[in-house]
Amino acid sequence: MQFDPASHRALQVALERPARTVARRTPTRSGPWLPLLSALLEMAGGKAELIRHSERAWASVTFSGSRHTVQLAFTGAEAVAAGEAMIEALSDHEFTIPRHLVADTAVISAEHVALPEERLTIEVELLLLDDC
Repeated sequence: MQFDPASHRALQVALERPARTVARRTPTRSGPWLPLLSALLEMAGGKAELIRHSERAWASVTFSGSRHTVQLAFTGAEAVAAGEAMIEALSDHEFTIPRHLVADTAVISAEHVALPEERLTIEVELLLLDDC
């Protein structure tokens, strides 16, 4: 995983803003990561903590885009319930990412921990296709 300090600072600033403002922002030069993360955090009902995000270019013979891996943590019974609901809804969710189509979503891991506090950590992978 590569760490880009400029992107990290931009993400911190963006996540400190209200969700409505973040969700309406247009993608940066580096790709659709901000609207995608905003949509995922909104789906989580404000109960998730972003642990990590990675993005890598993806291409086939006919399409190009990016593959995103996002890890979220839900701490506490109410947050875990929100995380479980997110897992259930993810495959049918209609994302609105400017100039991109979400072609595939998958929960690649989910870990429940009961003690010392109930916690659910999920890792989600999404394939975004450029819609030019």
